[in-house]
Amino acid sequence: MPNRIRLLLVDDQILSRGLLRSGLERERDLEIVAELNRSDDVVGAAKRHRANVALVDAGGPGSDSITVTTRLRTSMPECRVVMLTTYGRPVHLRRGLDAGAKGFALKGSPAPQLADAVRRVHLGLRVVDANLAAENLRYSETPLNADETDTLRAARDGGSVAVMAQELDVSERVVRTRLWSAIGKTGAHTRSDAIEIAERNGWLLD
Repeated sequence: MPNRIRLLLVDDQILSRGLLRSGLERERDLEIVAELNRSDDVVGAAKRHRANVALVDAGGPGSDSITVTTRLRTSMPECRVVMLTTYGRPVHLRRGLDAGAKGFALKGSPAPQLADAVRRVHLGLRVVDANLAAENLRYSETPLNADETDTLRAARDGGSVAVMAQELDVSERVVRTRLWSAIGKTGAHTRSDAIEIAERNGWLLD
């Protein structure tokens, strides 16, 4: 069939990649030209196989998916990126769109829904899964102030309050106060929970 959309699949999970392939292969206007289990060679593979759309696992191994998207946008803009992500990772949406991704879909989306997203992205449209968009709106604003954010960043290394105080150039009392404030604002129960929640929502990005 002429003028089929040429797809590059990038997913480190064999089962997930296989499900993607089996679902999309049923669409007569789509052609899977290559598969990768890492994102290191996405640009090279896209050029070799003249891909029109790259489906990239946002959390896969290898080069950061944001970096890959930026490289594709600058070196091969005719190959558009659809990022595949999961619930609870709205940070991928915000950073991916900034990097130039044209589409966002949930991993495990029904094949016809994903195929429709591919077609629309290929036409130059921007496509974002409605559930991901809703999650992004829900978590887009951080409840943490700058001091609390810096303190949680320092806490990621797992050091003691004394070490954190030295790193931040404040007293240990100030560190404890900021930590308790951050725990309360994130709805967490512990310091580690607060860090996990803040990381998941992209509130600790530099």
